[in-house]
Amino acid sequence: MNIAIAGAGIGGLTTALCLHEMGFQVKVFEAVGTIRPLGVGINLMPHASEVLHRLGLAEVLQAVAVRTRCIEYRTKYGHLIQSDPRNVAAGFSAPQYSIHRGDLQMILLDAARERLGAQTVEAGKSVAGFSQTSSGVTVQFDDGGTYVCDLLIGADGLHSNVRRQLHPHEGPINYEGTMMFRGALEMDPIGDGRTMVIAGNHDVKFVTYPISEKARKQGRALTNWVAEVRNSQPRHIYDADWTREGSRDFIQSFKDFQMNDMDVVDILEKTEHVTEFPMVDRDPLSIWTSGRVTLLGDAAHPMYPIGANGASQAILDGRCLADRLAANPGPQGLQDYEEMRLPVTTNIVLSNRQSGPERVLDIAAARVTGPHDRIEDLITREELDEVAASYRNVAGFQRKGK
Repeated sequence: MNIAIAGAGIGGLTTALCLHEMGFQVKVFEAVGTIRPLGVGINLMPHASEVLHRLGLAEVLQAVAVRTRCIEYRTKYGHLIQSDPRNVAAGFSAPQYSIHRGDLQMILLDAARERLGAQTVEAGKSVAGFSQTSSGVTVQFDDGGTYVCDLLIGADGLHSNVRRQLHPHEGPINYEGTMMFRGALEMDPIGDGRTMVIAGNHDVKFVTYPISEKARKQGRALTNWVAEVRNSQPRHIYDADWTREGSRDFIQSFKDFQMNDMDVVDILEKTEHVTEFPMVDRDPLSIWTSGRVTLLGDAAHPMYPIGANGASQAILDGRCLADRLAANPGPQGLQDYEEMRLPVTTNIVLSNRQSGPERVLDIAAARVTGPHDRIEDLITREELDEVAASYRNVAGFQRKGK
């Protein structure tokens, strides 16, 4: 069976590797002419890391990515609200990794070319649409060319042409009201050099974590950060592009952040390259699949980047799709995949709209009035643990025995 994938991002490449492992013939088409390691940091949740370990990528991941010890949620005054462990010692089956998005994409691309063949991933081929019959799919490209296959997987991202053809009357992208500014800075490690910090609240939030194991071993930290500012008048939405150069006017919103182990404003001001992107998603779909065509990753379920789940869910999509097709090759396998993954990701999209695990920030912000307040006097441990456990359940990564 010959399967075409639109998009050589993290979801598309993981899917290609999983399908190849199951014995399928795969071809991946990527719109950009040259695939380069773009972007900044992302996190891989333990259940997604387990998928990549199963694909034999543990050694290269551990050489490149930082194994995250925990996530610390803090107030803007520096109070520790909650520490949520994310490592194997805490009972997970695999580590959480913090890694540069481009590094992860290149790891997957190199593996795909090595295992599936150098010509498996074809760059500069933008999938414009498709036509299908009961026996096959004809993929149509922007340059007028075509490709005939048995199945088509639309893993072509937020602005997916495959999704657009399947759902031509879908409404516009949803804007949450927050602009996200991103950057990375090499600096001294923060704390133990393996901790992700999320500080502030829903209106003004700062997220940071190290993304280079090489730098960590040298006593340094390539520190990825995201600064989020709620703003009802975004500079751009409809042409949302995560490579857009950002301005520096947002930094004033973080002047009153008081962390004892980092100077937030100094980090922001010293970063040479800053990008900006509106926090957007799309309403969950009722179907992903039509005949021999289905959706995957951001093309299927774009979500707010809360809980660090976007890339992880795309990886889980790829594993599930390959497993379902191995059990039932053809259109029924696509339906089985949709039946398993669509409800799960719908719940995550909706949970992220309610702040997901970061809801603890807003609980604290509503009760803490200044740097001298004591968190333990204002919020119970049980209240915080319930938020974390609830989101782990929604997102599908539980500790062993839980």
